[in-house]
Amino acid sequence: MVFRAAGGMKTDLFWVIGMFAGVVATAAIVNALAPSQRVRVRRVVILFVVYLACLALEHALDAAGATKWAGRMQVAAALLQAFTLVNIVGTVGFSVALPRLGVGFPMIASDLVIGVGYIVATLGVLSGHGLDPSSVLATSAVVSAVLAISLQSTLGNILGGVALQLDGSIHEGDWIQLENGKQGRVKQVRWRHTVVETRDWSTIIVPNVQLLGNNIMILGKREGRAVPQRMWVWFNVDFRFAPTRVIQVVGDAVNASPIDGVASDPKPNVVCMDFTKEMRESFATYAVRYWLTDLAADDPTNSRVRTRIYTALRRAGIPLAIPARTMFVEVQDEARTELKSKRKLSERLSAIKSVSLFRNLREDELETLAEGMSHVVYTAGEVVTRQGAVAHWLYVLTSGTVEIRANVDPDGPGPEPSHAKVVATLKAPDFFGEMGLMTGEPRAADVVAMGEVDCFRLGKQTFEQVLLERPEIVGELSENMAARRVELIAVRDGLDAGERRSRHATERERIVDGIKGFFGL
Repeated sequence: MVFRAAGGMKTDLFWVIGMFAGVVATAAIVNALAPSQRVRVRRVVILFVVYLACLALEHALDAAGATKWAGRMQVAAALLQAFTLVNIVGTVGFSVALPRLGVGFPMIASDLVIGVGYIVATLGVLSGHGLDPSSVLATSAVVSAVLAISLQSTLGNILGGVALQLDGSIHEGDWIQLENGKQGRVKQVRWRHTVVETRDWSTIIVPNVQLLGNNIMILGKREGRAVPQRMWVWFNVDFRFAPTRVIQVVGDAVNASPIDGVASDPKPNVVCMDFTKEMRESFATYAVRYWLTDLAADDPTNSRVRTRIYTALRRAGIPLAIPARTMFVEVQDEARTELKSKRKLSERLSAIKSVSLFRNLREDELETLAEGMSHVVYTAGEVVTRQGAVAHWLYVLTSGTVEIRANVDPDGPGPEPSHAKVVATLKAPDFFGEMGLMTGEPRAADVVAMGEVDCFRLGKQTFEQVLLERPEIVGELSENMAARRVELIAVRDGLDAGERRSRHATERERIVDGIKGFFGL
């Protein structure tokens, strides 16, 4: 770096004009390309003005004959000249050039570099004017030690800011959550504090020492890369509606088309979170879990998700539950009790009449079976009956769909996915489990619910009442049962038409013997 010679008016004028042009050019470039960095231009202008003042004072003292003070002003002017040049280069480099190349430098890092530039410039100026830099450094070390003792808190914050920049744990633009639960975006990491802007347009000033000493959650970031933030939207539906249906209705709605602000991967999903607490509420609690792409827009995105939930439930005729206390008063009398019993019997009688196996039974026999049936429900994926199990029940399917899955590997561990084969699909109204009821044989296949399933279950004791009163129905029942049994075996074993006819006769005879033996006929 070349500085003006002592007493050289022309050299002084050259530097003043050149530096003035540099300041003006710097201001113009920053205003045009990085207007948010105008504060740095202000610092350059102030240093240049103070440099001009020192330079004028030096020449005034020199003209007045105060050569000693004029020499001191000369050194001060040279230092300010060097500082101004360092700031011009730093402002253009850190505020304009590097950002245009895609390289971002935090304020503390750029200030550190400029500070090193000040030190180098100071040593250069002092050496150029015949001063010993080592004595200056020794004096500065003593002063620094005194300041460090008296300004421990301030220096702790300063060192904290430097540490945050060096380890890269928090960057400008990161969303963080403080220990008090406040969330915001890091605007700047400064020497003494970090500026955090919250969603409600407030600004939090957090001392850097606090960030280092407390647990800070960085939102929307994992393994150093940005990821969507998981969010929850809660809603309540009363117990009249099955969880499987609520989950399906809302899940289909939130995934049917994109929602602004909601990530497509992972997809939103619906979960049943809880049932009634302390027996006070009459509803189940659900939640839509989704992943937020823009952390600044959490409330607007939640609103859009809630709107989607509301319209989906309305379309399905499922109202949102309202917390309330309800008192049920029921008047019991013979007429009311009889009416309820008749209604239940009518439902069961309608179900048993849909079973083709019993189409030849008399009305009184069907009523006997209907009175002994019990109502059971299953949800998607539940096994109604399991292959190999011994259970003397017949199931009348009144709502839903089930799959019949048979084990095709006799040496396998059971009807697991690798061994099971879907041999039939039954849709309501239909029935299954007749072999267990009639002959007591172990279940020949798994029966798995494919969704919400309603059934009536008929047990051996009830059916025994009908069979013992009229044993001749065994022939009719065995014919129908043999046909269904051969159909299942044919799919499982791949029988042709001839083998089916032969197997039908064999199965019918075997079933007749099984029924007689099982019921002691």
